[in-house]
Amino acid sequence: MRLRVACQMDPIDRIDIRGDSTFAILLEAQRRGHELFYYTPENLSLHGDKLLARGQTLQVEDRIGSHYELSDPRVENLSDWDVVLLRQDPPFDMAYITTTHLLERIHPHTLVVNNPAEVRNAPEKIFVLDFLDLMPPTIVTRSLEDVQAFRREMGDVILKPLYGNGGAAIFRLSRDDTNAASLVELFQTVFREPFMVQQYRPEVREGDKRIILVDGEFVGAINRVPAANETRSNLHVGGTAKPTVLTDREAEICARLGPELKRRGLLFTGIDVIGPYLTEINVTSPTGIRQVKEFGGADIAALIWNAIESKRSQ
Repeated sequence: MRLRVACQMDPIDRIDIRGDSTFAILLEAQRRGHELFYYTPENLSLHGDKLLARGQTLQVEDRIGSHYELSDPRVENLSDWDVVLLRQDPPFDMAYITTTHLLERIHPHTLVVNNPAEVRNAPEKIFVLDFLDLMPPTIVTRSLEDVQAFRREMGDVILKPLYGNGGAAIFRLSRDDTNAASLVELFQTVFREPFMVQQYRPEVREGDKRIILVDGEFVGAINRVPAANETRSNLHVGGTAKPTVLTDREAEICARLGPELKRRGLLFTGIDVIGPYLTEINVTSPTGIRQVKEFGGADIAALIWNAIESKRSQ
């Protein structure tokens, strides 16, 4: 089955192909003979009942410094395509949300992965609140008084914006840290939304596990270990990827989440687990699949295309 596949993503010239999951998905699509069309979010527009994208034919190659070739610039009606990959990174702002509204107009006639309405309804740090019993103690607030009271109760806490990504603007506040008031003031100035405050879990020193699910089923995991001088474990801020296996507790978390992810049409997701606790459910542009394969795990890009092709053949 040869599919026509459009990919809405960030500028392809800026990605680091060594760890980029979108690139791995595109490589596998090309290997299967699917036609690839590339565009960036600002080139999406609605003309009457037609959802149009201004982009180019894409060819990819797993070669650093020469990983893509673009040709035949044109405007395409996305209703004429079989699949749209919704793969740009957050921030999950109104620009991002608007693209989900536009793509929702063609889904599921054109299969959008992940389902744009459910991406919009499941921000990583909001959706996870549906599973509070699996999470560390957490509050969502803009109040310094709330933060101070929570820190007195918990000791060390983590502050993070609700709609950030990649570990940006994540801070640890220990019990005796004197910067709490100024940091909350900064968050109140920079972000219009409330922010998340969580109990700091010391297990993060042993790693923050990224677990990948495809169509609600566990397919692989890596452990991301923070650098000695860092709180954050994200790979692009110095975290180190390590091979890992699923614990019984993590299997329980996957079993709880899987049916809901499948029901929502969130075909490719990545959840984050620290110790026994679920901390995030990543539905916008999860990463980690290249590292899983490098450590001898599943070829998750192939599993993603198996799932997409199955849905297109129904």
